[in-house]
Formats: sequence, C-alpha cells, structure tokens
Amino acid sequence: MAAEMTAPAWMHEQITAEEYESWSEEQCAGIEVVDGMVVVSPSASKRHNRLARILANALDAASGPEWNADTDFDVRLQDVPLTNRRPDVVVYRADTIDITPTRPEHVLLVAEVVSPGSETTDRIVKVDQYAKAGIGFYWRIEQAATGVPLVYTYVLDPATKTYRDGDVFTGVLKVAAPFPVEIDLGQV
Repeated sequence: MAAEMTAPAWMHEQITAEEYESWSEEQCAGIEVVDGMVVVSPSASKRHNRLARILANALDAASGPEWNADTDFDVRLQDVPLTNRRPDVVVYRADTIDITPTRPEHVLLVAEVVSPGSETTDRIVKVDQYAKAGIGFYWRIEQAATGVPLVYTYVLDPATKTYRDGDVFTGVLKVAAPFPVEIDLGQV
C-alpha cells in the first residue's frame, strides 16, 4: 500500500515578508521565494560549492574594507509580492553587515554558479530580476565539461534596468570593475 504525500500548505500559497521573517534560519535554508511562492532548491554539488567559495574568498580579499563577499544568504529583491533570492556569491557594503534583510541597494555584485537544473533560472530569470532590482554587476559561472569554468560578466545599464554583456573569461577571471581582481578558477 503506497503512502500518500501531502505537501505543506506554504508550498501552495503566497507567503508575506512577515511570515517569512518568522521562520527559523533552518526553515529558510535551501529555499528562495519568488513572487511570494516558496521555491525549494536541491543541494548544490561539492564542485558548485567549492567554486562559489573560491570566488567569494577572492572577491572578499580584493574588495577592501568597504565591501564584503559572502555566500548563502538572502537578498530581498521586493517585499510585495515577496521575492528573496539566495545568490551563490554576494558582494555587499560592509557597513550593512547587520542589516536584515539585505536589500539591492546594499549589493554591488551577485554571482550565480550554474548547475544542472538551474540553467534557465540563472541564465534568464535571475538576470532580469537582479537588473530590475538595480544590482550593478551580475556574473554567471558555467561549469564546463572540460572542468575549466566559464565566467560571463554583465554590467547594469541604470537607464534601462537591463544588463549589457561584459567580458567572458575561461579559467582565470581578470576584471577591473567593480574592483580589480584576478581569480584563477582553473580546474575546479
């Protein structure tokens, strides 16, 4: 006899910012909220997490005392309907470290490491959402079959709230904006 699975009500109804803020950190881990609906993401691979960590550590070291680079926290793109994204890497103003939720005006750059199953979201949906929110830089890291990541960079056009294509890097990321950094992503 097969047991029937019933999804919790919060998976079928829009939630508000107040409801989300009442949840524990454990309840919020591994989810994003898009237009008020909870989106559950599968756990990332070790390769994915390592790539995000290498990138965050290098950006943190390069960014100086005014900026921090971290992984694994929400960026509140809008309150109604609630949209919280959890980018793989976020560079944000250091003086906002204790402000919750992190808002787009606190963020300089977001980076997403594309994994199987997140291709469309990372290549199309998030690009549009981050641009409309006014985040200045977006980087998309593709995990190539060769093992050497490809990094696509985008710069916000504030007048149109869309990103224009920047440079594409293979293996070694060397950029001047938003601050000078050279990161060897090599064979991850």
